[in-house]
Amino acid sequence: MKNTLLTSLCLFILIGAAPPARGENATTPALAPSPGDVIPAFDAQRIDGTIEHVAFPKGSKTVLLFFLSGCPTCHKMIPEWNRAYDRRPSALKVIGVIMDQEPLGFFDTIPIKFPVVRPPGREFLKGLKVNRAPTTLRVSAGGAVDDVGLGLLDPIRLGELFKP
Repeated sequence: MKNTLLTSLCLFILIGAAPPARGENATTPALAPSPGDVIPAFDAQRIDGTIEHVAFPKGSKTVLLFFLSGCPTCHKMIPEWNRAYDRRPSALKVIGVIMDQEPLGFFDTIPIKFPVVRPPGREFLKGLKVNRAPTTLRVSAGGAVDDVGLGLLDPIRLGELFKP
């Protein structure tokens, strides 16, 4: 019995498979966007109240920055995003997406240099598989996700996501 269990465990390790984690099964949705996923064009409200149509036309590159106002990791990431925004190529569009309702004075306390919008709704975020923050996505024409950065990113990795 011990040999059979050990052999099974070794097979899982060798073939790179692992049994589903507790509560997971084959129908558990992906926890984050992946390269090749497609983000549809959408209308979003900017923090100043105006509506912005976010689209991904031919020849364009866009970086979407998903964050929460109450997320300490996001607070660490925002200054890095600001620096990357300052150094970005002129043709690169950058849009922040705040996924919660910020407390009064948030934007005065934490300066953000890039434009920020509110997503069209929670279902929209679920459809994009944006389930954690911060999330950094590089998106090309047609809304195809080129690259994904999750969590706190170092400046080198961030530079890769902000490349032309």
